[in-house]
Amino acid sequence: MGVVNVTPDSFSDGGRWFDPAAAVKHGLDLVAGGADLVDVGGESTRPGASRVDEDEESRRVVPVVRDLTAEGVLVSVDTMRASVAVRAIEAGAVLVNDVSGGLADPGMVPAVAAGGVPFVVMHWRGFSREMHRRAVYADVVREVVAELGARLEAVVAAGIPPERLVVDPGLGFAKRAEHDLRLIAGLGALRALGRPVLVAGSRKRFLGHILADADGTPPPAHGRDAATAALSAIAAHQGAWAVRVHDVRATADAVRVARALASAT
Repeated sequence: MGVVNVTPDSFSDGGRWFDPAAAVKHGLDLVAGGADLVDVGGESTRPGASRVDEDEESRRVVPVVRDLTAEGVLVSVDTMRASVAVRAIEAGAVLVNDVSGGLADPGMVPAVAAGGVPFVVMHWRGFSREMHRRAVYADVVREVVAELGARLEAVVAAGIPPERLVVDPGLGFAKRAEHDLRLIAGLGALRALGRPVLVAGSRKRFLGHILADADGTPPPAHGRDAATAALSAIAAHQGAWAVRVHDVRATADAVRVARALASAT
């Protein structure tokens, strides 16, 4: 899954794809680099980010979804708003990737159920401005699995069939670096929920923490792509359904190696 941030304030690319034409071209480049699916988002969810206006989010996202779909690209929409999801589905999106798992907008799950597309349920404990104070766990793997399991049950009860659901541990969302690493190491416990697992760790803060120099300074986001490829290979080897990344080509190569090793054993 390749990432297209149609935002001026993304932590990972600083707004390089904010212009719709640039965003569409970037999406096509990601497909050329090996992306199976392009995830289009119009609202930054980086730590501390403020929410964007609903109409503005639609204005950013929908034309890009429509134009990429017209080029034959499989597109997902990264949004926490039901109205944006509905418009994106109408424009051709084939999956809704909601970092709140449907908790931010009570209309989201009914909208996705009516739209008939798959839905990513991510582990979430609150919006960007408040999530880090909620990064408190006694056993992060057990608690994330339990909370995701409860959320899956609620989403199914609200009308989305279980076969259309994907789970995401929410790396970096109400998680500290040690929590993210434990979740990657415990990916098998997430797979035990019985749904495909999406891993979205690309360029995130915990990778910067691992790669920090002697005085604790992390590399910039774009300097974490090799680490992202390594993470993606590990996730693929542990059975992840997909990895969501910014630099597709290196990760696609890493995933192919991981799959080849898995099939050789």
